[in-house]
Amino acid sequence: MKKSNASEEQWRSRIRVNGAELYYEEQGTGSETIFFSHGLLWSCRMFDDQIAMLKDRYRCIAFDHRGQGQSEVTRGGYDMETLSEDAAALIEALGGAPCHFLGLSMGGFVGVRLAARRPELLKSLMLLETSAGPEPRENRAKYQQLNFIARWVSLGFVSNQVMKVMFGQKFLNDPARAKLRREWQQRLVHNHRKGITRATTGVITRQDVYEELEKIRVPTLILVGDQDVATPLPNAQRLHEGIAGSQLVIIPGAGHTSTVEEPAAVNAAISHFLGKL
Repeated sequence: MKKSNASEEQWRSRIRVNGAELYYEEQGTGSETIFFSHGLLWSCRMFDDQIAMLKDRYRCIAFDHRGQGQSEVTRGGYDMETLSEDAAALIEALGGAPCHFLGLSMGGFVGVRLAARRPELLKSLMLLETSAGPEPRENRAKYQQLNFIARWVSLGFVSNQVMKVMFGQKFLNDPARAKLRREWQQRLVHNHRKGITRATTGVITRQDVYEELEKIRVPTLILVGDQDVATPLPNAQRLHEGIAGSQLVIIPGAGHTSTVEEPAAVNAAISHFLGKL
């Protein structure tokens, strides 16, 4: 591993697990570890504000899923089951178990499966803007069409439409955050076209795992933005009902990328949850 020049406390590295080379960043040296699992189309960058808050108390490891961010674009392995095995192998390889696991959207799909199937790896679970169900039928055709255009024409061609799914109206219409919107749209456009379309197919075709929620026994926090149109409030409510003892927090003014849109509110909810464990 090589230490980053950006910060004396930040490590950037790659590791081969489960047939894929995954990129990850590590900050902090606390006795407990938090793993951060990002949503579709993004990377570990979506947790910068959360890690900045937590790194003084926890060892924070944020990683990029295969095909996204700076991780390897593999030929296969984009289904949620394989991605969950990737995460489990990473946790074990980096000596992080039992860890706190925070997953947003696709990262939450991974978190649910980990908590149900590999409970020995987790100390707690934080699920943001996510679901245990399959992609709603009414969304599949639209997302498949956008995916086809992104792969064979251009990610830039669909980026405006995708931004409306990924962010809430408050964020999209705030003049003060025009620069931040441009930064995130550029990150979207600069995805690897093969990797991102394979990852999107994995999300669109995911299986229903609601019946596994009763297996989750670790303390669980569920967060959802009240402007999330990708996985709206009913998804979070159903998770809350299915996971015994879970806590549900609604983030006002946040869409599907709440860690970026309303970082202060998300940080407060996470800090309160971890502080009570």
